[in-house]
Amino acid sequence: MPQCLARLRFLFFSPLKPSAALLFSFPSSLRHRSFLPILSSSSPSRRQRSSSTPSNRRPQQPSSFRSRGKSTFSEEGRGNREEGGGASMGENGRDGGNFTGFNKKRAEGRDESDRPRKNLHLKVRKLNPTNTISYVQILGTGMDTQDTSPSVLLFFDKQRFIFNAGEGLQRFCTEHKIKLSKIDHIFLSRVCSETAGGIPGLLLTLAGIGDEGMSVNVWGPSNLKYLVDAMKSFIPHAAMVHTRSFGSDAPSHMDASKSMDPIVLVEDEVVKISALLLRPRCSSVIPEVKPGDMSVIYLCELPEIMGKFDPGKAKALGLRPGPKYSELQSGKSVISDCDNIMVHPNDVMGPCVPGPIVFLIDCPTEAHVYDLLSTSSLDSYCSGNSPEEDKMVNCIVHLSPSSVISSPNYHKWMEKFSSAQHIIAGHQTRNVEIPILKSSARIAARLNYLCPQFFPAPGFWSLQPLNNITLDSSGKDHPFMADKSISAENLLKFTLRPHVQLGLDKANIPTHRTSSETISELITEIPEIVDAAKHISEFFDKPRGAYSNLLRDNNRNNLTEDPWLEEEEEKRTTPSCLQNVRRDDLEIVLLGTGSSQPSKYRNVSSVYINLFSKGSLMLDCGEGTLGQLKRRYGVEGADNAVRKLSCVWISHIHADHHTGLARILALRRELLKGTAHEPLIVVGPRQLKRFLDAYEKLEDLDMEFVDCRSTTTGSWDDFESNGESKEINDSTESTLFAKSNNRMQSVWTRPGSPVDKATYYPLLKKLQTVLNEAGLESLISFPVVHCPQAFGVALEAADRFNSVGKPIPGWKIVYSGDTRPCPELVEASRGATVLIHEATFEDGLMEEAVARNHSTTKEAIEVGDSAGAYRIILTHFSQRYPKIPVFDDAHMHKTCIAFDMMSVNLADLPVLPNVLPYLKLLFKDEMAVDELDGEVPDQAALTSAVA
Repeated sequence: MPQCLARLRFLFFSPLKPSAALLFSFPSSLRHRSFLPILSSSSPSRRQRSSSTPSNRRPQQPSSFRSRGKSTFSEEGRGNREEGGGASMGENGRDGGNFTGFNKKRAEGRDESDRPRKNLHLKVRKLNPTNTISYVQILGTGMDTQDTSPSVLLFFDKQRFIFNAGEGLQRFCTEHKIKLSKIDHIFLSRVCSETAGGIPGLLLTLAGIGDEGMSVNVWGPSNLKYLVDAMKSFIPHAAMVHTRSFGSDAPSHMDASKSMDPIVLVEDEVVKISALLLRPRCSSVIPEVKPGDMSVIYLCELPEIMGKFDPGKAKALGLRPGPKYSELQSGKSVISDCDNIMVHPNDVMGPCVPGPIVFLIDCPTEAHVYDLLSTSSLDSYCSGNSPEEDKMVNCIVHLSPSSVISSPNYHKWMEKFSSAQHIIAGHQTRNVEIPILKSSARIAARLNYLCPQFFPAPGFWSLQPLNNITLDSSGKDHPFMADKSISAENLLKFTLRPHVQLGLDKANIPTHRTSSETISELITEIPEIVDAAKHISEFFDKPRGAYSNLLRDNNRNNLTEDPWLEEEEEKRTTPSCLQNVRRDDLEIVLLGTGSSQPSKYRNVSSVYINLFSKGSLMLDCGEGTLGQLKRRYGVEGADNAVRKLSCVWISHIHADHHTGLARILALRRELLKGTAHEPLIVVGPRQLKRFLDAYEKLEDLDMEFVDCRSTTTGSWDDFESNGESKEINDSTESTLFAKSNNRMQSVWTRPGSPVDKATYYPLLKKLQTVLNEAGLESLISFPVVHCPQAFGVALEAADRFNSVGKPIPGWKIVYSGDTRPCPELVEASRGATVLIHEATFEDGLMEEAVARNHSTTKEAIEVGDSAGAYRIILTHFSQRYPKIPVFDDAHMHKTCIAFDMMSVNLADLPVLPNVLPYLKLLFKDEMAVDELDGEVPDQAALTSAVA
């Protein structure tokens, strides 16, 4: 059945036009060696030591690096969701040279289809306050990860307002089918990575909705412009973002420093939204306010609704049915038709329904509480102080952390609003065992049952639930809080309209589903999974020589139908770098394995390289990476992982590969505050520095930046030889192609900004020290074929010595980033222990892969085969494959499909391919379907126009 489904999918989605254009054409002198020499210099570097392939693993010849003619795939709303959306094959500039099969315009950043839409305007919506439905809803409160500030949705029939947009908001909304298409305004309670980390992805989504995209207002306190400036480096369509800053650096008419009155931001027929600024202070001392220190109270006031019109009263006052009835209902007075008297609306209308009022308050520190207590602007809303019923506050959502809410001063302020419903939405240790992303957690539990060695149980743990917040040091709950407050839960609502339903609504709160319930469901659904889990455990328990008999038994039980497994296992030999390997040497954790944007089952790109006591590295850092770390290692474990980070390496400047970096850096700075430490080294393309420099005006990221160009083989050799030249230009990259005569040479050797050696040599020295302390001999960046300044990376460990003093070669990990198959990647992967390669598309979508400068599953495997890589891990799958991608078993003899949180220990590499057939069993009834309901744009396509 699965094979039939795969064939059906091929018929529906694969192009009909055949082709046979070769992707690579190799000179005879290179057929048994590398595609292209990495260095033009005759003096070998120590980093070339392991590039030769071991004698027991001769590289296989590439069999089908092929391009199949001009793209005919034009599935609207689906094809353009992948990274890119580009020119046809006719734009690739083929000339029969050594390299074809890529979108040259995209690689150079000149693809017209990637150009942003211009002059996007806010849509005008017709609003009706009388018949509207309205509520406040909690989104993404950190029950299991506590990595960002929760978001709050203010819902109306025709409008949506979002307060705070931390990382993971878009993924949460996808999970729970919350439409984002009517968001007109985003309000930030603070301008920092915790509250704004999800804005780049959200803006890219809104820009891709419909034919014209959608524009949005982003509101926030002072220095909001720095956030937008930071995003301009990878979101070129700045026209669709209308920033609305208020505070000390805003225009004088919105300068809150001259007035303590709330600043009116939005006022229309259905709502009035105002802001009141909070500044940190200690008693009467007001310190200098730094960027990102400003906080906001938002006041949301709905208008009152006039009472019901009484025709009987109108008739008694001498009015005949007609236009005067409408005038009275609109609030105007009229003259009676029979008597010479003035009839007022109050004479014929029932009592007005007061408009609900909601506060959203964010006091990040106790220093802000002093400003809160001294604010008199809210006194008219306090219980007992307001003579008007319509000024009573109905609901207050507290985004402040529990440590602040628990303080006596904060509680003193809360008591002023004793009649309001208080929703405590700040970080707290409640319901930690309930995952935010239930679909992903369900898949993780099933994978953990099947193979706990590669899919460990989630790192979060159950804590005692806290029904109320402790307010004083004695540990006693205050009676006021017990009666008037409730801890926020995801999808908790407070209904505002209709008035008869005013109050809390818990109907949509997710229920807790235990892992045992999930496993019981799995066993009922797939009974064979019990035997499959036992067989997998035997892979790890039995010596390697016993694999053949075990696989033969498995075939008899029809758990695998792949006879090549037995043959491959018999001839496989373990590479020398795995001799005497320890389990605390290396672990590869695939934190995010999807492309373009986060989805229900896969987060975007991130690979965590855990070196245990020697530290750790991160390769790419898409949105939500911190949340994934916390799901893998637990809240405290993830904090420790962030503390010990040695280096973060970013492949290119597409949003799904780097927008989680600021949150990681900000947390690391906070965790190491007060302790002696070095800034974290970030290696990335030069455009990334623009983003980080702009962001550092908001909050200190405590990092030092190294351009990827400075970590190529040529640059390292130049650094080690301590050359006399004062500048490194892009010509260092051209040495990679000096002997290639390659069409791609023009893509990578365009003129660029020179690199000042006086600046980068000290940073390279620091990076070299960091690598040595982590037990690494080298970190080599190399250019790949995707977009301007796109790179892959090779990490190589230093040699070890066994008990008798014999040297054991170090392992080698290569990460492709996003790329088409290219000679530089093959050469860099020579003799790799593990190649982590993107495989965005299935084999039948070759034209899509070429147009978007990505790889198919088969192409990725052939790169590894050509380089003699020992193991290949495929990742970065299109979101059209929500759970498991489409692949051909015949090519998977040394390969495995990655899933989020998959953890591969160096010691378990020999077993890795054997698990793949069982993963296929686990998802045997799953079809590759599009889960995103037509609202997902092509994020990377929108960003790749940046040069």
